[in-house]
Amino acid sequence: MKKNDFDRELPVPDHFAPEKVGEVWRVAYQQRAAEAALWSRTHGILPASSDSRRIALLLVDVQNTFCIPGFELYVAGRSQTGAVDDNIRLCRFIYRNLHRISLIIATMDTHQAMQIFHSIFLVDEKGEHPGPFSLISVEELEEGRWKPNPEVMRHLGIAPSYAERHLLHYAGELRRGGKYDLTVWPYHAMLGGIGHALVSGVEEALFFHSMARYTQPNFRMKGATPLSEHYSVFGPEVIEGPDGRPVARKDQALVEELFDFDAVIVAGQAKSHCVAWTIADLLENIGDKGRAFARKIYLLEDCTSPVVIPGVVDYTEAADRAFGRFAKAGMHIVSSTDPMALRSI
Repeated sequence: MKKNDFDRELPVPDHFAPEKVGEVWRVAYQQRAAEAALWSRTHGILPASSDSRRIALLLVDVQNTFCIPGFELYVAGRSQTGAVDDNIRLCRFIYRNLHRISLIIATMDTHQAMQIFHSIFLVDEKGEHPGPFSLISVEELEEGRWKPNPEVMRHLGIAPSYAERHLLHYAGELRRGGKYDLTVWPYHAMLGGIGHALVSGVEEALFFHSMARYTQPNFRMKGATPLSEHYSVFGPEVIEGPDGRPVARKDQALVEELFDFDAVIVAGQAKSHCVAWTIADLLENIGDKGRAFARKIYLLEDCTSPVVIPGVVDYTEAADRAFGRFAKAGMHIVSSTDPMALRSI
């Protein structure tokens, strides 16, 4: 067998248990490390440093908080099994393409309680907070329906007058940018909590890939700033405050790193939010590389689902429209099971 033959497809290791992907459990690191070494010898898998064609797999927020039923923001899609099914396919994709994927980049939504999109940040005239999934409009803020919580501002060291200006500015910038209204999300992806962790099945696949190919996953944290949501890994929803000072900075270094790959494959959650905004943000930052770079991007559409909360919101159509725009820009919309998905690289 020719080592690292790009066109062959690898089998899925026996340890993979698709029925456990929707659960949280401990990865047996030492055992998987030994198995990965044997797997590499058996299947002639070479270290990633030897790759003549370098492929990056960008995983957006494949975390328990979004992917495990019963967790805070489980992305169910219309099927109501969306993220679990997506991750079963994603794990299989990683194992089958172990020898092709040079680097896995995993973004991690990372929050604390006192942030602009959490209930505690806002109060009405009675001191009560908005409920999860409330949409805060510019008009409501202008009318004084919601204001920044003074106790939160005191803790964060933000002057109440500035906080009010920032909140109105923030909602206005979202509208001017054609983005979703300020959404009050349930507390989720809390730093240090179990919801913040990678899905166990996906974590196991990343670890196995790392051991088999001698390549360290690149974890990128996002979402820690208290004054902006951070759907895209490349930057916050609103970059500047009302006085022009930066709220947070874009991750231009990651954009530049992706330029060096022959292909970038994207999967993760949610198709309508963090995946869509990450890809849109990337398009805005590719500059003169334009369509040539867009043609290097492959979107695994069967490994991502939109936010759907029956009777509340359904972002399926918005997600599909976004992917349509990405395809028009030159990106490839592919399936994880498409045997030709990577052979055209």
